Amino acid sequence: MYKILSINPGSTSTKLAYYEDENMLYLQTVRHSAEELKPYARVTEQYDFRKKVILDCLREQGIDLMELSAVVGRGGLVRPIESGVYEVNDRLVADLRAGVGGEHASNLGGLIAREIADAIPGCRAFIADPIVVDELQDVARISGLPQIPRRPTFHALNHKAIARRYAAEHNTEYEKLNLVIAHLGGGVSVAAHRKGRVVDTNQALDGFGPFSPERAGTVDAGVLVRMAFSGEYTQEQMLKMLAGKGGLMAHLGTNEAYVAYQRAEAGDEHARLVLEAMAYAVAKEIGAMHVVLEGCTDAILLTGGIAHNDFIVGYIRHMVDRLAPVVVYPGEDEMGALALNALRILRGEPAKVY
Repeated sequence: MYKILSINPGSTSTKLAYYEDENMLYLQTVRHSAEELKPYARVTEQYDFRKKVILDCLREQGIDLMELSAVVGRGGLVRPIESGVYEVNDRLVADLRAGVGGEHASNLGGLIAREIADAIPGCRAFIADPIVVDELQDVARISGLPQIPRRPTFHALNHKAIARRYAAEHNTEYEKLNLVIAHLGGGVSVAAHRKGRVVDTNQALDGFGPFSPERAGTVDAGVLVRMAFSGEYTQEQMLKMLAGKGGLMAHLGTNEAYVAYQRAEAGDEHARLVLEAMAYAVAKEIGAMHVVLEGCTDAILLTGGIAHNDFIVGYIRHMVDRLAPVVVYPGEDEMGALALNALRILRGEPAKVY
């Protein structure tokens, strides 16, 4: 029996989960206040703080670290890589510390996994399917400006896990399917999966695609440039408009789709229109990815926290269910996906080399 620790440092929380093979025995989310994180100017400076949080939780549960077979962390903003499970090596550690793809708390996942694993005989450290997974076909990389190529930043971990789950439920393999998957959360990513590779997707962090509870998605570039040079906004304010204060937050003052839906149900027609517009934008992106797959889509999968919302799912389904069967997997299980990826390697599949 393999014992696996999954760790996922987020912007304001640290998640950890303990598994024996596929069975989760312990799950904990520790929230961090702004006051707790205030002393740290950079994400990497939070390393000791986050590691202590994880070790303290495990100690309180009486979990023996020496029994761990693997520690798997959220991948972070590393260099663009293919999907898969990567053993944490020195090059990966160096890139996570340097923040080669940008600063984010998830960069700490692989670093902490490596340090914990190094102290345990026979234990291995991995990352799996970070948000910078890049399997785009070449034609999808070209934008109208050579200085700004299209680049994927999406919920790769959940996309791949849901794709494999759907394949298993239909007695086939992910590598034999064409799928359009939409992850509906604080950010929205819609991707075309062709035979096991994500050949096209939107940039769901601060780029283009449907707007979401917190992100602006595709906006008029000319207007955006003129706003940026108007002198009314700082660079930080503009970036926050794109990611953090865009989408539902900008329109309705909330980043919770359920709260917006409650307002709509109570008679707020503006809230209803904005929710419909968000669902409309997702459905349009699904249609675009169906075209990427040349109309040969085996299924459309909806996942993420907002997939619990029947109003939004119903709107999307009405628009796209003539394209392919729509299957809904509400919520996300990133911790389980991390553990299952590590388990695949422990059971004999080769890990990839970063």
